[in-house]
Amino acid sequence: MRVVICESPDAAGKYGAAEVAARLNQVLGAGRRARLLLSTGQSQFETLRDLVRRPVDWARVDGFHLDEYLGLAADHPASFRRYLTERVAAVVPLSMHFVDPSSPTSLADLSAVVASAPMDVALVGIGENGHLAFNDPPADFETEEPFLEVELDARCRAQQLREGWFAELQDVPKRAVTMSVHEIMRAAEIVSVVPHEAKAPVITRLLTEDAVTPELPATMLRRHERTTVVLDRASAGLLPAELWDRCVVL
Repeated sequence: MRVVICESPDAAGKYGAAEVAARLNQVLGAGRRARLLLSTGQSQFETLRDLVRRPVDWARVDGFHLDEYLGLAADHPASFRRYLTERVAAVVPLSMHFVDPSSPTSLADLSAVVASAPMDVALVGIGENGHLAFNDPPADFETEEPFLEVELDARCRAQQLREGWFAELQDVPKRAVTMSVHEIMRAAEIVSVVPHEAKAPVITRLLTEDAVTPELPATMLRRHERTTVVLDRASAGLLPAELWDRCVVL
């Protein structure tokens, strides 16, 4: 796992976007369509804003998204379908495949498409509780299903409230559909952009604790040969000095 520390969220977003675009262009240059997995949330604002400005033949990219709340309308301000439509699908002409928990048929069809080939590059965040997508601790590391229905833990729901997606905690859905950890790990390359001070405790745990454990789902990234974790100085702020020496500091 390669760790890069950038000066700011904007710099981290640009670095992550450049990594993703380079991988997409590598695949497209080989003469085939590219498969891109997209994450959402406050931490991805800068990355997605820069990514859609990159010189990529977006018409030859298939986009997939990680997760969606159960029982939330697609036009709700907190809907990840709306998030990705506004920030990506309405900006560049990629073919976007959305998670629609309201339609079992649609979800089954999406699962078949996802299972048919690995993602060429996965852009994933890490939650304050260490989750990957909505795989909250303790995450299911065993299932090989592309998607699963999960219950969101208290810390995950509190993060969604703190970031301003919902007015009250009671408004945050308690269940969601998420891509599984197994499916995320099938990606040929993973880029995880994790800025902001609120992520500093979990980043410190990720980089200092030895165990790969469902209690800290993001630790699974250590087992992927081509993972780049991109931090800003705030999210790296609690790392011991000796760890900075093992990171790429920009």
